[in-house]
Amino acid sequence: MMADVICVGLLVADAVARPVVEIPDKGKLSLVDDLQLHTGGCAANTGAALAKLGVSTVVVGKVGQDGFGDFMVQALSKSGLDVSGISRSADYNTSASLVLVDKDGERSFIHSFGANQDLTDTDVPDSVLEGGKILHVAGTFLMPKLDGEPTGRLLKRARDLGLTTSLDTAWDAQGRWGSVLLPVLEYIDIFLPSIEEAKMIAGLEKPEEIASFFLDRGVKIVGLKMGSEGSYVRSATEEYWIPPYKVEAVDATGAGDSFVAGFLAGVVHGWDLERTGKLANAVGASCVTGLGATGGIRSWEETVRFMETGKWEY
Repeated sequence: MMADVICVGLLVADAVARPVVEIPDKGKLSLVDDLQLHTGGCAANTGAALAKLGVSTVVVGKVGQDGFGDFMVQALSKSGLDVSGISRSADYNTSASLVLVDKDGERSFIHSFGANQDLTDTDVPDSVLEGGKILHVAGTFLMPKLDGEPTGRLLKRARDLGLTTSLDTAWDAQGRWGSVLLPVLEYIDIFLPSIEEAKMIAGLEKPEEIASFFLDRGVKIVGLKMGSEGSYVRSATEEYWIPPYKVEAVDATGAGDSFVAGFLAGVVHGWDLERTGKLANAVGASCVTGLGATGGIRSWEETVRFMETGKWEY
């Protein structure tokens, strides 16, 4: 098993209902026009976007021994990912969300943590890492057995095997933030949180101060996802404010994970920091033009053309 990117983290089966006009009273039923099952979770979304961009990727995570688990493995394999790193939990069902989309496109979620809470560093053997270019941990703060010290062990092991390490966070509903992540920062080469998450971890407001905070603690490159404001990327010697691409947004699901995929693809291709940041913005922008977490992602060639021109060629 050899892949450029090893993407470790959250795998979630998303049952998406739209449009949800009303929540039925007890014992009653409401109708929707559409109810579909999709792959979700940071590792699945980032991995699938990388596969669409032509980057060889193995996804590592945990699902249950159930129908949702079967679906996740089959669907991710179909999207071009190496799924041999996915294991089955004996103790938990597959993590899943009911996604209720109202007529305006606003989403509400009912979520079960499931097998993601069973994933730990020993589920990523050296044989998966060897020969890879990047280890990416996707979804820190939502994986209790992997967060903190086990993540540090995994990142250190990957570094010792010659890989570049990368990490992306999710929102920490438990409010632990820095206590979980600060001990791990010294093992992270590329850190790609949203600006909101970064503010909570660093306890600071300005992107420049936040980036300095992480660089001072051992991170090599910081890429802050800033939504409609684009992104801010920084290393010890370079700093770029990268404006957003203007597109017609259909669905913002997975935009942050797609930004990460674009950034990692730039690194795999050996691009410089500014061009890598632009590519990340372009992939994030393309994501929101289609339904679902990766519906809007285009091929490598189309994406690079869009990055350079700001226009899609149909």
